[in-house]
Amino acid sequence: MTLVDRVTTRFTEVVGAEPLGVWSAPGRVTIIGDHTDYNAGLSLPIAINLSVVVAVGVRDDGRVRVVSPFGDTTTVELTRCVPGSVSGWAAVPLGVLWALGGSRGGASGLDIVIDSDIPAGPDFGANSAIACAVAVAVNDLWEIDLGRMDLVHACQRAEHDMVGTPTTMVDAATAMFGESDSAVLVDSQLAEASAVPFAIADVGLVLLVIVSDGQHSPGVTANQDRRASCLRAAGSLGVETLRDLAVNDLQRVRETEDEETYRRVRHVVTENARVAAVAELLWSDGPRAIGDFLVASYLSMRDDFDVQNSHSSRVIRSVQRAGALGARMTGGGLGGVVIALVPTELLSFVERKVRQAFTDLKLSEPELFLVTPSRGAYRVY
Repeated sequence: MTLVDRVTTRFTEVVGAEPLGVWSAPGRVTIIGDHTDYNAGLSLPIAINLSVVVAVGVRDDGRVRVVSPFGDTTTVELTRCVPGSVSGWAAVPLGVLWALGGSRGGASGLDIVIDSDIPAGPDFGANSAIACAVAVAVNDLWEIDLGRMDLVHACQRAEHDMVGTPTTMVDAATAMFGESDSAVLVDSQLAEASAVPFAIADVGLVLLVIVSDGQHSPGVTANQDRRASCLRAAGSLGVETLRDLAVNDLQRVRETEDEETYRRVRHVVTENARVAAVAELLWSDGPRAIGDFLVASYLSMRDDFDVQNSHSSRVIRSVQRAGALGARMTGGGLGGVVIALVPTELLSFVERKVRQAFTDLKLSEPELFLVTPSRGAYRVY
């Protein structure tokens, strides 16, 4: 049974009627450009072939019922969908309704049934995919007629104000602007998103994702620490954000800041430069030219931004020795997820070497799967 069939069946079981439609939004994997987004920087993710789907119907009683992938149900008055009114998983879809103006009245109630095959956690953008799927559905059903970037901002407000998560625009922009065989260049300073060619299958490559349970810094606390460090550095250096610094400014940073601050600034500044370089290479030379930049990004995250994971370094060494063109840690979870750009003919060998490395070290077997660049949020039917 497909994800769409599953959510449609569940909707019919819960509501007793067919949905008016089903909408889908993809998860995200970052090719390069982590921890640049909250510094108004550049990121280059792809929308992936794992998604959230929502089946939606209209109610006439002014209430909203949302059903999670696990069957949990929350029902509230539409006009009470305001920050502070709900917590937990339901805050994401209800926050979107608030951000799109439903709490001001005049809109009908809704039944929303959600399903997903995106892995949980911050590294794959699952929450933003929920927000984007609900946003495109409500935009259609309420005939709001907002553009894609307006919907991105609404999703970001929902996560900020309703959920209380200081997310940036990257995940929502990827889910909204993703295209098949393309990456999405997201400029958080200019609030822009544009497609960049990433047709890896056409050049005999696959993107392998490796998820392990290695020990790493606690995600929330460590991310807050790094955000605060970057904000302090920008203030000390007299710039609005670290995006305003270029590589040739780093000597001044080294002369004026402590060693840890310097290293964290250096990661952000050089990562922005790497994202721009990779985007240019994808236009000119294609995906086979970017492997060294992925490795450089990994080393910068590890050595300058102190993103440590007890398994990631072993994974990256293993895949490189087995023939991967490049590999790096990815996502907002501060380690634990690795992506590798692998020639198709070497995939089985690379996977075998990764599993063998974990077996040799008596570690739990990692989860391995492929992702492909996919389309952004859309109405299925």
